[in-house]
Amino acid sequence: MLSKMTTKNNHHDKKAKEVKNLIEEIKKAKTLMIVSIKSLPSKQFQDIKKAVREHAKIKVAKKNIMLRAVKGLGKDSVLRLEKFINENCAFAISNLEGFELAGIFFNKKNPMFAKAGQIAPADIEVKAGPTNLVPGPAISELGALGLQVSVENGKLSIKASKIVVKQGQAINEGASAVLQKLNIQPFTVGLEPLAVYDTQTEKIYTDIKIDSEAARKELISAASKALGFAQKLGYYCKETIGYFLAKANMEAKAIENKTQLNKPEETA
Repeated sequence: MLSKMTTKNNHHDKKAKEVKNLIEEIKKAKTLMIVSIKSLPSKQFQDIKKAVREHAKIKVAKKNIMLRAVKGLGKDSVLRLEKFINENCAFAISNLEGFELAGIFFNKKNPMFAKAGQIAPADIEVKAGPTNLVPGPAISELGALGLQVSVENGKLSIKASKIVVKQGQAINEGASAVLQKLNIQPFTVGLEPLAVYDTQTEKIYTDIKIDSEAARKELISAASKALGFAQKLGYYCKETIGYFLAKANMEAKAIENKTQLNKPEETA
């Protein structure tokens, strides 16, 4: 009986110490982020954890330990994080600003092959071009997905690009097998930010979506639209001055040509 009580007390003390350590680390940091680790294989998790260790400490604990740590911070502002804590999440504790940390996590994601039953996150396209597949059963497998193939230098070549799975559709076994044979990895796995708590401002941020490439394309598009708008308004700056000088030169030449045409011919 005494042994059981001692074991129980030791277990309780261990939990209390774990909670205390988490609270102390969070208080010393700028950012506490709740990240999802659902469907993240153990090996990939360990690889990503090592890859980001200079930016953040990733702490995995039982749900009740994490909830006790949040409550133990003694701030009402942090309690909103409780609804994001579940059995498939972890703490990311860092001195970086939350969105900067989310960007790092985005760039540390690992590509993965598709499995049957998964939902396509975006259109999955097979590009035209040569493959390493030899003629045989692969011809019918590719054909089943609507891919047109030919044989070039003893290997199969895809004649035209084609979207084989549309965004939101479930991936079947045939598509999964073909994508693996073509070495196409349409999925990425990593730490998915669910919520960020700034310990200094005591603000919580959710719906954190970081996509550097998409942001770059949006900036290029916005800059192009802004340039056209500035030109239409007649706004002069270093980006538009070349356009206006070229336009003025063309108009001057047009006036000169018109003047020459309207000029009366000299009589002898």
